[in-house]
Amino acid sequence: MTPLELRSQRNEMKAAGIIRKLAQRNIKGYYAHDRAEALKIALSLIPEGSTVAQGGSMSVSEIGLRDALIAGNYNYLDRDGSPREQRQAIELAAYDADVFVGSVNAISEDGVLVNIDGNSNRVSAYAYGPRKLVLVVGMNKVAGDADAALKRARNEAATLNVQRFGLSTPCASTGKCIDCLSPDTICCQFLITRYSRHKDRIHLILVDENLGF
Repeated sequence: MTPLELRSQRNEMKAAGIIRKLAQRNIKGYYAHDRAEALKIALSLIPEGSTVAQGGSMSVSEIGLRDALIAGNYNYLDRDGSPREQRQAIELAAYDADVFVGSVNAISEDGVLVNIDGNSNRVSAYAYGPRKLVLVVGMNKVAGDADAALKRARNEAATLNVQRFGLSTPCASTGKCIDCLSPDTICCQFLITRYSRHKDRIHLILVDENLGF
């Protein structure tokens, strides 16, 4: 087998273990070998005619889900494609959405989800409101345990995102979290999801690709 095939085989086995752990946490897990399969699974979880909202997520765009929702038969609440003065109203409407799509900043091998947010519309919707979450997660976001997942979220996802947004925080120049209190920090709200009280609310698709940060 080639190195790529061996890596893919390892990822599939690792994902199977994570999916079993997610089930114990009342979270439904899926595995996709590539972006096309991930998109197919995601759309199968979103009935046509649904009101669909989204937080900031590169992974959703990278698999083509955002474009599919805009082009398809959905009531897509397009925050990013709307004027700034309309964004708060759209973010508030998202709490009553049928489906909220996004990703995570990190996931532990035993199924704990870790997210960090600045504006906090994303993590608050993950915690409560929308009737279903569909999360698209590249295998690059898997960490060994919850502590490692938190470190990944702070030192990789957050630092790359502040660079992407052009913000002035220490990590933007050092690439390392120093637990700053900068006015530009995006590390405002931390959400650790260890269990879903509501069965069939959270659906997480693990994808054998590097997606997002």
